[in-house]
Amino acid sequence: MQFSRRRIFGLIIAIAVITVMAGALSFPALERHYMRQQAAQNAVPLKLAVEGLRAALERYAPLPALIAERSELTELLNDPGDQTVLAQVNEDLRQTAATVKASDVYLMDISGRTIAAATYLESGSYLGRNFNYQSYFTQALNGDLSSFSVYGTTSGERGYFYAAPVEDGERIVGVLAIKFNIAAFESIWRGADSEFMVTDRNDFVFMSSRPDWHFRAIRPLSDGTLRLIAQNLQYPIDRIDLLPMTATPLNADAQQVDIQGTPDERFVRTSQRLTDLDWTMSALSPRRPATLNALNTLLIAGLTAGLVLAALLAYLLKQAGLAEAFAKEQDAKRRLETAVTERTADLQTALADLKQTQTDLIQAGKLSALGQMSAALSHEFNQPLAAVKSYADNATAFLDRDRMSEARDNILRISKMADRMATISAHLRNFARKPQQATGPLLLNAVIHDAIAVVDVRLAAEGGAIAYNPPKTDIWINGGHVRLQQVIVNLINNALDAMEDEPDRIVRIEVEGTTLRVRDTGSGIADKQVAHIFDPFFTTKAPGKGLGLGLSISYNIVSDFGGTLSAENHPGGGAVFTVRLQPAKPIEVAAQ
Repeated sequence: MQFSRRRIFGLIIAIAVITVMAGALSFPALERHYMRQQAAQNAVPLKLAVEGLRAALERYAPLPALIAERSELTELLNDPGDQTVLAQVNEDLRQTAATVKASDVYLMDISGRTIAAATYLESGSYLGRNFNYQSYFTQALNGDLSSFSVYGTTSGERGYFYAAPVEDGERIVGVLAIKFNIAAFESIWRGADSEFMVTDRNDFVFMSSRPDWHFRAIRPLSDGTLRLIAQNLQYPIDRIDLLPMTATPLNADAQQVDIQGTPDERFVRTSQRLTDLDWTMSALSPRRPATLNALNTLLIAGLTAGLVLAALLAYLLKQAGLAEAFAKEQDAKRRLETAVTERTADLQTALADLKQTQTDLIQAGKLSALGQMSAALSHEFNQPLAAVKSYADNATAFLDRDRMSEARDNILRISKMADRMATISAHLRNFARKPQQATGPLLLNAVIHDAIAVVDVRLAAEGGAIAYNPPKTDIWINGGHVRLQQVIVNLINNALDAMEDEPDRIVRIEVEGTTLRVRDTGSGIADKQVAHIFDPFFTTKAPGKGLGLGLSISYNIVSDFGGTLSAENHPGGGAVFTVRLQPAKPIEVAAQ
């Protein structure tokens, strides 16, 4: 079928319009897909934050019962007028609060009146105040250990209270309570890639990395709930406000939320239920990355479609031109048939050569791309694939012989090989990801502590130890908690791998200012390898034990923080990896 140039342009414009409409219609579904991916990524920092919160709460839980066993407390409760004992108890409670970093530790008699407190020297002390209306007091007075989240009616601080009975023989003579300021948790969350919030059973926000979300409910509270809050003085009833949030489910644990304000904000929310506390902790990351990913995908698809349409346009115009040329050629053929025949033959030969050259160039480009990819991946994938083939053949043979146990073992080995190839693929995705996540001030001491906790599982299983003397002062650096923890874990794991054949596998960690050093006692780094140690896909490990991406990823992470990562051999043997980070101003924590 022959097309005129006008009809060709009309056809191309119609296809382009249909393509744009299809992209616009598919954008919402594509954005939801990337939001679900973002929610899955949020689950990792959320889990770490939940575990950190739970660990801190559990650290304070046994303290009231231990402090309540002190004999001087019983002595003071039996004789409240003894000023000598009162002074001793007040000072002991003050020193205890300073030691455990509690906001207050105070003693109440059975009427609920506070007769001694760690803050006895401060103007906002609990001394003389009566707390018999608080649930933690009544529960402790009944002989039970108790806990309770509350807004401090005296100090104005948001606190978490634990209480235990003080006993004189079999008789309860008072209650010992300990309070710590929950604002300390929020300071750790600030600066992360996501915002965090903790809500109670009524969807009331009492902890958050965003101060403007404090004391706001994400759904309307009933009059009965408000009366109960006012009765227990649990939250400041005059400050309770509604956080105008509209949520749309993405899956069982994630939602897309819109928060109305100035300006409006859009987030992807991932939640985890703390059943024992009847709390819900959520991580909210901005929805902008998912939207940009969807737009980028549509842009790439649009550019691809544009190239295809351009190629189609060129082809059709060429065909139209050829048709016109052919008509002129036929007219000239009647006059100069022989000459035209020779020229036509030359033209056809030239076109054939051109098409062959284009085909060869396209094939060469494909082979070049495949060669670049296979050079890095063929060895890592060929070995597990060969193992899978071998195990599959063995499983078939065992099934033919009705040897189910051996067949099942080979099938399990095939599954492990598949997991290994999935791990390789995950490393490649991590390497390709751009390091554009937010950074901010954080405690280097805390990051090292969390990294060592992650490696403890491997140390327990394989043997080995970590020699580390924490600095006596807090060291603040600029970075991201999770990503810097990933760097330290990677350096420790590499050190353990380097000492695989050593009888005593000891990884030494040293901190000097904002510089961190990780040393092993292995064979060290060969001189010719030092210059390439941070190159992608460079590895000295045996085949199948690494892609050579870990140090390259770590190098990029540290560079993103404005720091440096270097490697050298130690004069005493082994290798030393040095992480130099940028110092940061300490974050001010609210007064206890």
